[in-house]
Amino acid sequence: MAHLPVMLSEVLHHLEPREGGLYVDGTFGAGGYTRGILGTDGTRVLGIDRDPTARRAAEAVKAAYPKRFAFAEGPFSLMEEVIERAQSSGVDGVVLDLGVSSMQIDEAERGFSFQKEGPLDMRMSRSGPSAADAVNMLELEELAAIFRVYGEEKKARRAAQFIVREREAEPITTTLRLADIVSRAVGGKPGRIHPATRVFQALRIFVNNELGELLAGLDAAERVLKPAGRLVIVTFHSLEDRIVKSFLRERAGLLGRGSRHEPETLPEHAPSFSLLTKKAVEAGEAEVADNPRARSAKLRAGVRTSEPAWPAREPSVGGVPPYSRLLEVAS
Repeated sequence: MAHLPVMLSEVLHHLEPREGGLYVDGTFGAGGYTRGILGTDGTRVLGIDRDPTARRAAEAVKAAYPKRFAFAEGPFSLMEEVIERAQSSGVDGVVLDLGVSSMQIDEAERGFSFQKEGPLDMRMSRSGPSAADAVNMLELEELAAIFRVYGEEKKARRAAQFIVREREAEPITTTLRLADIVSRAVGGKPGRIHPATRVFQALRIFVNNELGELLAGLDAAERVLKPAGRLVIVTFHSLEDRIVKSFLRERAGLLGRGSRHEPETLPEHAPSFSLLTKKAVEAGEAEVADNPRARSAKLRAGVRTSEPAWPAREPSVGGVPPYSRLLEVAS
């Protein structure tokens, strides 16, 4: 099945590509957004993706736009290095499409899907610790925290208990075995989402350090965008959306404005963004009908002001073990 870029028209509307502009597509994937941006004459795009399989699509775009497109393999949080290598001092826009792609889910050997038998992998970059490492090596309470925070799974501790009990008999190494264990732990009603959905989602987010990467990437985008440059982000998970919403509102000086019950607190720094979207933009009914993946998509966008970037923060998400813990147990 061909990969469909989610909310392409909405992304281009908020990004407003213009002739002579330089843009970063930080989640290149199959190149849908990049091709959309390059559809405006005179634009240039720096594509970034940490999945090595994206290089094939990047080569096709490079062949079509040899002087206007360049590709770098790696996480989008390193966009500053990519821009420096391109000998640019800044960019006119950054677009990010977060989460796993349909291409990755469709490949059983990648281990993202609970509906296809494959190794319990889930690594977007195909390097580093896998989901099997996390499931078999982390403590019960650590697994429960990951499922509860990243998957918003109400029966997180029960799922972790079942996993720990089962792995004592035999390591959990395949997707369908984990899906069966979690399904027995969590249960579910016919017609609802698969019982393993939230646990698989949580493991994918943790194994790929997706929320830490997002926090670092937002800070990087703030630093590389020129004044009037645009940041457009499409999320598929409520935690991601809350992080993006909070970042843009904070940087726009809208957090801490107070109410009749609480005093107003002035922002510590001058606003570095103004909002393009007061609330999240969602996909239209026609797109959702054609592409079910768009159902949970939310788009938020902001415009960079001329004020300095705010100090970078330590990219961490409270309540779950840090990604360094997985590196530690898997080493």
